[in-house]
Amino acid sequence: MGKDGAPKKARSSWINLLVDYGPLLVFLAVYKLSSPSNDVSGVGAIVAVVKSTGAFIIAALVALIISKWRLGSISRMLWLSTILIVGFGGLTILLRDPFYVQVKPTALYIFFGVVLLGGWLKRKAFLQWLLEAAFEGLNKEGWLKLSRNWGFFFLFLAVLNEVLRHQLSFGDWLATKLWVFMPLSFLFTFTQLPMLLKHGLSVASEEEVVKNPPTD
Repeated sequence: MGKDGAPKKARSSWINLLVDYGPLLVFLAVYKLSSPSNDVSGVGAIVAVVKSTGAFIIAALVALIISKWRLGSISRMLWLSTILIVGFGGLTILLRDPFYVQVKPTALYIFFGVVLLGGWLKRKAFLQWLLEAAFEGLNKEGWLKLSRNWGFFFLFLAVLNEVLRHQLSFGDWLATKLWVFMPLSFLFTFTQLPMLLKHGLSVASEEEVVKNPPTD
């Protein structure tokens, strides 16, 4: 049941993936289609960044609508991620500078990392609050350890994003979102399963954990 007493709609794995990764795939596709092959730093490249960022913002807003329509709710993590996409993306379009859309993940990772680790130090599992998830059987200690581990992992991702954006072109950096950050997030999620099972996670909930890793 939802908070308002209405039945909560059943989760669908493909819809979750669409909501989580659809905007990123749109971002990548529009940039690849718009980016001139022989102009990676001139006016053509800036136009491609602006076009892809605009598409990213629209896709993120559509993802919110799909989440509400098909899943029955919008997670706090998705709300925050979308707000940052619109904010930093808007600055990118206004100032014609890809810097802002590139530092959005860093800001998001640092925020999540600090919040989760701060909550862990105070014995509060903020990850459960952010995800609005209740993995069946998982006890408080399990949630605390999961919050701590994701907190450190988010800080690692923030550092990694900064290193990659300084070392790579915009197009190559954008590709790392799909080929580096996404696989790392799923791999890290898999490494947490033994700990979660030790702290009471039911075997039936394993699939939910894997399908819904905390991502940007």
